[in-house]
Amino acid sequence: MGRVAATLLADPPPAAVQYRHGVSLLHGWLPVTIQAVAAAALLLAIGWRTGRWRMIWLPLAVLVGVGAAAWAHWYIDSQGMADDPAPPELWTWIGLTGLAIAVVLLGWRTARWWRRGTSLLAVFLCLLSAGVALNLWVGYFPSVQTAWNQLTAGPLPDETDMATVTAMQHNGTVPAKGEVVPVTTPNDASHFKHRTEYVYLPPAWFKSDPPPKLPAVMMIAGEFNTPADWLRTGNATKTIDDFQAAHGGNAPVFVFVDTGGSFNNDTECVNGTRGNAADHLTKDVVPYVNSTFGTSSGAANWGVVGWSMGGTCAVDLTVMHPDLFSAFVDVAGDLAPVAGTKEQTIQRLFHGNVAAYDAFDPTTVIEKHGPYTGAAGWFAISSSPQTQYHNSNASSNAVGLGGRDAGGNPGDQTQAANSLCALGKTDGINCAVVATPGKHDWPFAMATFASSLPWLAGQIGTPGVPHIPLPGAAPAPTGAPPSPVRAASR
Repeated sequence: MGRVAATLLADPPPAAVQYRHGVSLLHGWLPVTIQAVAAAALLLAIGWRTGRWRMIWLPLAVLVGVGAAAWAHWYIDSQGMADDPAPPELWTWIGLTGLAIAVVLLGWRTARWWRRGTSLLAVFLCLLSAGVALNLWVGYFPSVQTAWNQLTAGPLPDETDMATVTAMQHNGTVPAKGEVVPVTTPNDASHFKHRTEYVYLPPAWFKSDPPPKLPAVMMIAGEFNTPADWLRTGNATKTIDDFQAAHGGNAPVFVFVDTGGSFNNDTECVNGTRGNAADHLTKDVVPYVNSTFGTSSGAANWGVVGWSMGGTCAVDLTVMHPDLFSAFVDVAGDLAPVAGTKEQTIQRLFHGNVAAYDAFDPTTVIEKHGPYTGAAGWFAISSSPQTQYHNSNASSNAVGLGGRDAGGNPGDQTQAANSLCALGKTDGINCAVVATPGKHDWPFAMATFASSLPWLAGQIGTPGVPHIPLPGAAPAPTGAPPSPVRAASR
């Protein structure tokens, strides 16, 4: 693959992607307080007790805790769940949770009533502290309010219903902000069982009846996800609203899709043992959005944004279906679909069918397709040293499967992005690798979406939005209109 795309430093996260107000679960006093109280409760639950307790049962409880942490570490690695190494605090609190459970079971019979109660409380607080450590790693719940809304399925920002937006459009009522509509997308083509999906309609959509043929963007979240994650955790509504407000109400239509059918079903957006997710996105969602909301059906006017696992999907969808999509933003995605090592991925997702895996491997797809016309992509990586996850045994030639190389060993997201962009450039895909400070978490995804949106919106032909070059690319000649973006036929 020869050439390696240059890594460029982007601006710091703009104000548009800062978290909504509320008690933070990522910074400040609350996470520290929860863990401090948990530690105090666990120490009180353990106590001094008897000599037999200290010599036999407590060491056994410690072994249970160590075993719980070791098993969790092995399981997460074996399933290919992590792109960045977890912080030591996560394994510590998983181990302390195992210790707390063992203290309850081993010390219950001889403990007084108050110590029994404290022991049970310690289990709950240690489990909560492990959840806090996990959240500090992935940034899934930025605030208490966000967590409450997610866990209770509370309303999304700007959420309304189809009847309301239809009436507004017919009456010529143009809102100041966009409207988010829950939709039940048919699955006639894929038979993929999915949850409610969402569509964001910008003010420009309401300006005529029928609506203008606006461009569209498909939004895909990470491995463990709900269709609302970009809207709730990723703060996408505010980011898009700020953008459209600066462009006279113009923005693409955004569709927030379901790639799993359930929170823990990692399909990697492929057709395989876990469902026909790829067919759902291409054969169910795209036609439905075009027919229901009047968006443009041209590939030149469709883009994909994906975070983590979704970033891999964004690249895959664009290079596999240049007749449907022409632009993508890959936020810290992988080199290829991953559900463990490469061998495990082939077995888990494709029943061991190597040819089926190759059909969804972006590298293989690009090499087989040949030159693309009008395709473009933004590969977002982190420039922070803590996210660069290396292993001396890892190959340096093909790294990036969720922080792993093609053999399943720990790798480097930068090399994955560089590898795909370099190959893409040789086959006509205009791309750049753009680095932003941060780690592999939702705040990083939010910042990248905000910084890449002006480029993406212009690239797919949003009315009133200028066509701008990728970071580091040569600017277009002054006054020259952007060339039309067309996808090559397959």
